[in-house]
Amino acid sequence: MRIAVVGAGIIGVALAHALLDEGHEVDLYDREGPAAGASAGNAGWIAHMDILPLASPKAWAHMPRWVVDPLGPLSISPRHLPRLAPWLLRFVAASRPDRIAAGSRAIHALNALSLPAWERRLDGLGLSHHLRRTGILSVWTDRSAFAAADGLLRRQSELGIAVERLDAAGVRALEPVFASRAATGATTGTGGLAGGALYPTGAHVGDPRALTEALADAARGRGLRLTTATVTALEPGEGGIGLRLSGGGLATADRAVIACGAWAKRLAASVGDHVPLDTERGYNITVARGTLGLTRPVMYEGHGFVTTPLDSGDRIGGSVEFAGLDAPPNWARVDAMLGRLARVLPGLAVGEGTRWMGFRPSIPDSLPVIGPAVREPRIIHAFGHGHYGLTQAAATADLVAAMLAGRAPAIDAAPYAVTRFGRR
Repeated sequence: MRIAVVGAGIIGVALAHALLDEGHEVDLYDREGPAAGASAGNAGWIAHMDILPLASPKAWAHMPRWVVDPLGPLSISPRHLPRLAPWLLRFVAASRPDRIAAGSRAIHALNALSLPAWERRLDGLGLSHHLRRTGILSVWTDRSAFAAADGLLRRQSELGIAVERLDAAGVRALEPVFASRAATGATTGTGGLAGGALYPTGAHVGDPRALTEALADAARGRGLRLTTATVTALEPGEGGIGLRLSGGGLATADRAVIACGAWAKRLAASVGDHVPLDTERGYNITVARGTLGLTRPVMYEGHGFVTTPLDSGDRIGGSVEFAGLDAPPNWARVDAMLGRLARVLPGLAVGEGTRWMGFRPSIPDSLPVIGPAVREPRIIHAFGHGHYGLTQAAATADLVAAMLAGRAPAIDAAPYAVTRFGRR
C-alpha cells in the first residue's frame, strides 16, 4: 500500500522503517522536517524501566509545592487554565488507584518492548553506535522520599526490571562528582544525598537530534518520500485518504498514520476523534560536554529535572509548563532549573549554553493513542507519548505496522485505543 505518515519526529521516522519493512510505499509529511521539535531537544533517554503514570502518588506528593511556584518544575499559565480545565479533570480521574494500576500495567507493557525494539531497529540499519548502555541513575536528597521509594523499587524488581538500591556512599562511588560537590555543599549549607537507585539496563542515545536525522536519512535511502508541508486535515474517500495541505494542495494515500505529536489533536478531530491532548512545554539547556562531570543520565527525584551526558554536550532538562502552543518561551524557567541543580551539586560552574523549549504531546492518563480512528480504520493514530516519545517510538512503530497488516500486535493494544475517551 501507499501509506502517508504525518509527522517526521522520532515516532514518524521509526514508523517509516517499520512500514518499509512490510513492503509499503511511504510518504512522510512534516511542517518543518525531521527532528524539528521535541525529537531534537529531549533528554535522550530510553527509559524502559519507568512504570508510573504522571497521575501517581509520586507526582501528587510534590505537586502542591511545585504548582505554587511559577518557576517550579510544574506550572500552569493562568491564561491557559480555562482551556486546560477539561484536561485537568481527566487527570484527576486518572489519579484513582484503579486507574493508576491499569495505567502502570499499560506503561510497563509498552516500555518492556521498547529497548529490544530499538536494538533490532538500530542493529538492522547499522546505527547501533547511537545507543549508550551506561545505565540510568535516580538520586534523592530527601530521606523520607527515599524511604518511600522502596515500594516502587520492589515493584520494578518484581516486573523483571534490574534495579540496585544505593546509599549515599554508593551514589558517590558510582558518580564521584557527588562526593566532591558534597564537600562544597557542607561549607555552604546546601547539597546532601539521601541515596539513589541504579538501573543498569537503562540506556540513552548519543544525541536525539542526530539519531532522528540518521533514521530519516536511512529511510530516504530505502525509498521514503519526504514532503515539507503542513497537513491541515484528513479526508477519507472511496479512493483512499486525502491529505489537505497548507496552501490548498491535496495528496492521496491508501492509508494514513497521524504521528505529529503536539499538533495531532486537530488532525484527529478532522476524522471525528476528539482526544484530550494538551501541550507540556519542556525546557532545557545544553552546556559544554563534561561540564557536569557525570558519566550517565541522572534523575533528581523531587527536583523535577534530569541531566544527560550527550555527545553534543551535557543537557540539563525537565520542567513541565502548561501554556499552549503559542505563548513565547519563559527562559526564567531554565534559570530556575539551574538554581535547583546548584542545590544538588553546589559550587558547580555551568557557564553558557544553548537553551531550548519544545512541546510534548500530553494525555491525562500518560498513555499514547495508538490504533485506528473510530470511524475510519484506514487512519491510524500514533501520538501522545508525552515524556516517552523516544523510549516508545520503535515499539509503537511495530504495533502500527502489525495493525496495518491485519496481524495481532505483540501486546494488547486496547489500553491505547482512542475509544477510551468515549465515542463521539
